[in-house]
Amino acid sequence: HSDLPLSIVIAIDTSGSVQKDLRLETQEAREFIHSLLRPVDQVEVLDFNTTVLRVLPFTNNLHRIDRALNHLPMGPATALYAALSTAAQDLAPLHGRKVILVISDGGNTVPGVDYPQALDAAIRAQAMIYSVIDLPIINDAGRDIAGEPALITLSQQTGGKYYYAQSGDLQPVFQRVASDLRTESLLAYSPKQTHRRFSRYHAIT
Repeated sequence: HSDLPLSIVIAIDTSGSVQKDLRLETQEAREFIHSLLRPVDQVEVLDFNTTVLRVLPFTNNLHRIDRALNHLPMGPATALYAALSTAAQDLAPLHGRKVILVISDGGNTVPGVDYPQALDAAIRAQAMIYSVIDLPIINDAGRDIAGEPALITLSQQTGGKYYYAQSGDLQPVFQRVASDLRTESLLAYSPKQTHRRFSRYHAIT
């Protein structure tokens, strides 16, 4: 069990492709926050469609969080990578555990920020990405699945996890996320020898 402060950015896709499930998603997100949040924790709410909107800055006021989740503006497109980059930038200066919880079908239809930029921002902020992948159409032949591998890889590369959320089956997903975030393991590595060229950053293979 971890006593470190937890900062969560909830980034909710409100584009046309996921509007059908939005009411259920926000309801489950509220219950998730109510069950998880402690006085030392804080939540920011991001809405993303054609643009990214900070609906609510970091707070642990449950009433304000509920109100923000109840008033999310809609839009036609999906600025997924811009939302992840914005979330990472907001988390970067904070201390403790940092999590981006993104609820989306994974499609990115707004140019500007690309996948490598979003991933780099999350890694530099030391933020884990937890992806709740919305399935508005269950049949693979009837939906655009191009964005799903991106969300999966983003989660894996940042130490987070991904879950598929079929309509009406969101509660178990949020329960698993909450269980993950209540616990934390730390793996540290210290090289036997150091070198000046490794003083800033290097990959470990």
